[in-house]
Amino acid sequence: MQNEASPLYIVGIAGSLRKASYNRALLAAARQRAPTGVQIEIHTLDPIPLYNQDIENQGIPTAVQKLRDAIYAADAVLLVTPEYNSGIPGVLKNTLDWLSRPPKPHPFDGRPVGIMGTTPGGFGTRAAQYQLRQVLVPLNAYVMAQPMMLVPGAGDKFDEEQTLTDEKTLAFLDRYLTSFSAWTRHFPA
Repeated sequence: MQNEASPLYIVGIAGSLRKASYNRALLAAARQRAPTGVQIEIHTLDPIPLYNQDIENQGIPTAVQKLRDAIYAADAVLLVTPEYNSGIPGVLKNTLDWLSRPPKPHPFDGRPVGIMGTTPGGFGTRAAQYQLRQVLVPLNAYVMAQPMMLVPGAGDKFDEEQTLTDEKTLAFLDRYLTSFSAWTRHFPA
């Protein structure tokens, strides 16, 4: 168990490639509102190639190794996922596939993970988050069960600059980040 006074380093990943993504904006809001002593470093999936064992046989791509190293060094990972066809985006699953490849242990093994997501629809990525939890189980990641950060109606909660402005959502984000920080501290550093 980690000391409550020690700083936490969290890797944040948004499972969207779109520059104006609501999920990237939600992750940016999380970074801005992180509790005192918590640093969220955002990593993008843009440079991660499609998984192909032929590529892997030539060596782990630099972008994959950089993300792997960042997660190894982190106290926790915060995944922010959109929902595409009631599931997680291919780019996020592809990244998890790359990160779970040898050498073992892979970076999610025993790592605390938080999941958030937002969508313009009414369910706030419920199905995608459920699917993501299923993907993380065989990786032995410790996914925080509650609270769940589901943000429906994204179009009404972010302004034109993709800034989260909805006061109730911001207040819940603060509670979520406090809970996630406390969850992370339950695990050894």
